[in-house]
Amino acid sequence: MAKKKQGDGSVFQRRDGRWEGRIVVGYKENGYAKTKSVTAHTKTECQEKLAKLREECGRRSEKIKPDMPFGDWIDFWYQNYSAPKLRPTTQACYSGRIYTHIIPSIGNIPLNKLTQNDLQQFYGRLKKSGRKRFTDKYGEGLSDRMVRMCHATCRSALEKAVQDGLIRVNPAIGCKLPPKKAREMRVLTREELQRFLIQAKFEGYYEVFLLDLATGLRRGELMALQWDDLNFETGVLNVNKQVYDVRGQLQISTPKTKNSVRKIVLPPAVVAVLREYKETVDSRWMFPSPVKEDCPITPGVVRRRLQFILEHAGCKHVRFHDLRHTFATLALENGMDVKTLSAMLGHVSAATTLDIYTHITDDMRLTAAANIDRGIGKAAPQEDASEPGQETAPAQVEKPSMTDFKPYVGRKRRSGTGCISEISDHLFEGRYSPKWPDGKKHARNVYAHTREECEEKLKVLIAEMKAEIVEAQRLKDMGEGDGSPLNPPKELKKAKKTKKKSKSAKKLK
Repeated sequence: MAKKKQGDGSVFQRRDGRWEGRIVVGYKENGYAKTKSVTAHTKTECQEKLAKLREECGRRSEKIKPDMPFGDWIDFWYQNYSAPKLRPTTQACYSGRIYTHIIPSIGNIPLNKLTQNDLQQFYGRLKKSGRKRFTDKYGEGLSDRMVRMCHATCRSALEKAVQDGLIRVNPAIGCKLPPKKAREMRVLTREELQRFLIQAKFEGYYEVFLLDLATGLRRGELMALQWDDLNFETGVLNVNKQVYDVRGQLQISTPKTKNSVRKIVLPPAVVAVLREYKETVDSRWMFPSPVKEDCPITPGVVRRRLQFILEHAGCKHVRFHDLRHTFATLALENGMDVKTLSAMLGHVSAATTLDIYTHITDDMRLTAAANIDRGIGKAAPQEDASEPGQETAPAQVEKPSMTDFKPYVGRKRRSGTGCISEISDHLFEGRYSPKWPDGKKHARNVYAHTREECEEKLKVLIAEMKAEIVEAQRLKDMGEGDGSPLNPPKELKKAKKTKKKSKSAKKLK
């Protein structure tokens, strides 16, 4: 397969089977990219159309010179050298950093005048007050990780400027950055797992989480599964695609790496559960959306549902990706070799698996050493460790007993009071989704650091939305509106605009 040249734009297959090619032609005041796209029934045809489109809208490189504004340079670098090699989700991350943070702050400084001190002050401002949105949710400053990513983007763009002879040295080299903190790996205990699955079965998401805990699939890989991917006779599950959300639009692509395309043999008990579950599903998707036709469940919906179930089951807060860590940890603890686990997880190599699960493999080495000592060294077996001061070898630790957990039914919130969920250890989300006069449900959210504060914010939100509903109904009765929200959130406006564009495109065809 011929490798795509830099600057050709991005080409991907949509979930309806057609191919779409897309290029960025400019940027809005808020930093979001303006794009043009073409569609075709084959990849080759799409690439040909995209080449013509890029020729028509192509950028000129004669303006590239040492004293050009840094903003113009990083824009040119991103469009011609970086974006063509990135997935759409990664492109969204890069464009967010470049056009929301970097260009507005240091974009006017000439490329050959940009200093290390300029960059250092820029990183300090990001850390202190760099956040543009969701300040009520996350605070005024950006995270250490985001600051480091902004630095990495600047460094890469400046390194290319050095290679092209525009500047002599890269001023980003040597900058002092926030410390890199490894994310704490949190896994569910055996008892928590049992409570979690019991609660999931009660709430209707049992098959989703059971399959993930039995395979360690990434969230996007799990949501992209279709019934054709599973052979019920052999139990072989083909993992060959992933679904991801790009600014409210679901897209299907190949998995993260070539090693992520893999086959997994499911346990017979899991196959039996899925066979029974299939009788209740009328869709090609294994986990279809309950509201959108011929569409899988969106990753965001599953993430929110996970937090509800964890809270109701009395389990600690974990991310969806931590379910993957839970699977891997249990697999290693139960004797699975690292190479087999690496293949199941879709890692590039076993070294990646060893690096991530060092703490588990260290415990396994200690257990192995104790077993060797008893087998080869003829060491006397340890006595019962119930005596004070004695330790029990890891291999001798008893498994926790089965729990008598009953699913949480709880006191149901009164109709019209919304719902609250804990989405992290320090953040609560309040959500209200009433039916509007247009016959549809429109949801809005609030965030707070305590449940009590979230309850208060949610009450205010509900009062505001109820007043809007009354006004929307009045306008509809007068024939001056369709009953939809009068002032919908920006995200909703954008989604509606995108939908209108797609409908117009279909009409033209």
